[in-house]
Amino acid sequence: MQHRRKDRRRVLLPVGATAAAVAVALAGALLIKMKSEDGDDTDRNTSTAPPAVARADCAKQGKVPGSGSTAQQNAMKRWIKEYERSCPGVRIAYNPVGSGAGVNQFLLGGFTAFGGTDGALKPVDVEQSRAVCPGGRAIDLPMVGGPIAIGYNLPGVNGLVMDAPTLAKIFDSRITQWNDRAIQQLNPGVNLPNLSIKAVHRSDDSGTTQNLNAYLAGAAPAQWPYPAEKSWQGKGGSSADRSDGVVSEVTSSVGAIGYFELSFATARKIDTVRIDTGAAEPVEASTTTASAGIAAAEVIGKGKDLTLKFDYDTLAAGAYPIVLVTYEIVCDRGNDKEVLPALKSFLAYTASEEGQEILPEIHYAPLPENVAEQVRGVVATLS
Repeated sequence: MQHRRKDRRRVLLPVGATAAAVAVALAGALLIKMKSEDGDDTDRNTSTAPPAVARADCAKQGKVPGSGSTAQQNAMKRWIKEYERSCPGVRIAYNPVGSGAGVNQFLLGGFTAFGGTDGALKPVDVEQSRAVCPGGRAIDLPMVGGPIAIGYNLPGVNGLVMDAPTLAKIFDSRITQWNDRAIQQLNPGVNLPNLSIKAVHRSDDSGTTQNLNAYLAGAAPAQWPYPAEKSWQGKGGSSADRSDGVVSEVTSSVGAIGYFELSFATARKIDTVRIDTGAAEPVEASTTTASAGIAAAEVIGKGKDLTLKFDYDTLAAGAYPIVLVTYEIVCDRGNDKEVLPALKSFLAYTASEEGQEILPEIHYAPLPENVAEQVRGVVATLS
């Protein structure tokens, strides 16, 4: 086992944006989707509708388009389903186009009411947001957490252990065989095959990528001298679009390894790596261990912004270090008055105790209650 570093580094996540033309096209598709789903509002209020389950303070009506992070797409599906059953006058549409496109669509103005991103806005993005938030600015509201699972396809090898330096070398194409000595030392007694490693990363700008970059930079800076950007920083490897694409590559290729949210790994029954953090036992990816990692984060945002800062080099027992929190990007002031009541109603539900407590059922980690309470307080003040 390799020795841990004594210095502990914290990394604040930045956010970038993708090409405006792509964002416009994707946002247009989202708005078309919302129109095509409208149908007759009367049908949504008949006695044959499913019984209400979410205790939400419903808006009477409204259409709320959002887009962005694929990390939260499964949580959004569940939240939207539960919310709309209780609030049939409101329609929510979320397009999982990736964090970079989601940020860009929001900053272009007029396309989405909220964006989803797995990293806090950059100062330049905040300044740009003043043009789409009259009298205000865009803020980051943490809403859902979870572990980034390192999934692999190696039949007969279960419970694989990795540490940050070894993962960094694998994803930077400096460890290329599964029976490499560094992997074997972390897995004594395991029969590792003499098989090439196929490391798969995201091809699109991704908050999931950004968080993995941040973890590797914070926990193994000597092996990963790259910035925490949304674009992939390592050398070599294979690429795929969105989390679904990485999952498909890993499941279809023996010897593959990739990264995605735990919900994807669980749904496809993909083996995931346990992380040697230097604690007494390697830590597996789970909602419980991710919550332990998120609970140690600090709120460092100013004003109504609730940006979090993580300790990626934690030695705490049972704390999974590769975590992300997805932020909903909204205007603190200057929101569309026609959309605002429904937007506030929906976000209040997702940050509520009920909205958060369903997350472990779908393999996400709820926000620490002190953070969720702050989010609910800010949502109530949006204007």
